[in-house]
Amino acid sequence: MTCHNEEYKLQKHSVVIAGHSTSITLENLFWQELKKIAKIERKSLGQLITQIDEQRKDANLSSAVRIFILKEALK
Repeated sequence: MTCHNEEYKLQKHSVVIAGHSTSITLENLFWQELKKIAKIERKSLGQLITQIDEQRKDANLSSAVRIFILKEALK
């Protein structure tokens, strides 16, 4: 096994979207990248996740966050 096992570990994160609490489950690597994007965009994690939530179609929130991060990485 490599030293990157922690990157693949799933973690549940509590977030507040539009005034209600929910949780998303993401691999640590995705969570780290989401925090980087929020910092670059000068937004809180809550603001960024709310933005993603507002733009998602039928996908669950965790999937929508992963897709958002992938699209950002491909820019």
